[in-house]
Amino acid sequence: MAQGFAEALGQEKVEVYSAGSKPSSQIDPLVIEVMKEKGIDLSGKRPKGLNDLPYVDMDYLVTMGCEETCPAVLTKKIIEWEIPDPKGKSIDVFREVRDQIEKKVKALLIDMD
Repeated sequence: MAQGFAEALGQEKVEVYSAGSKPSSQIDPLVIEVMKEKGIDLSGKRPKGLNDLPYVDMDYLVTMGCEETCPAVLTKKIIEWEIPDPKGKSIDVFREVRDQIEKKVKALLIDMD
């Protein structure tokens, strides 16, 4: 969701990568559904693992729960967002999480300007 918002709201001003320590084989259909409600189509995306991240210097690394495995990447600033995992919850929880992520991405993009 964060990558979708950053790409849509960043309007090509940012280069965005997304990866997880234990990626699923596909994006949760509820994620696709709630993001479509915001006009963002994630249906062509796939989850990626930390090994899929390119080896580049990053300005920001945003983590959403680093309790299992934290990525070791070159970055100027690490930001931790405490975002609950909606997996297995109702669509309303997915919407709440989506809205939290949207607010945080908007705030980060403003800080970057």
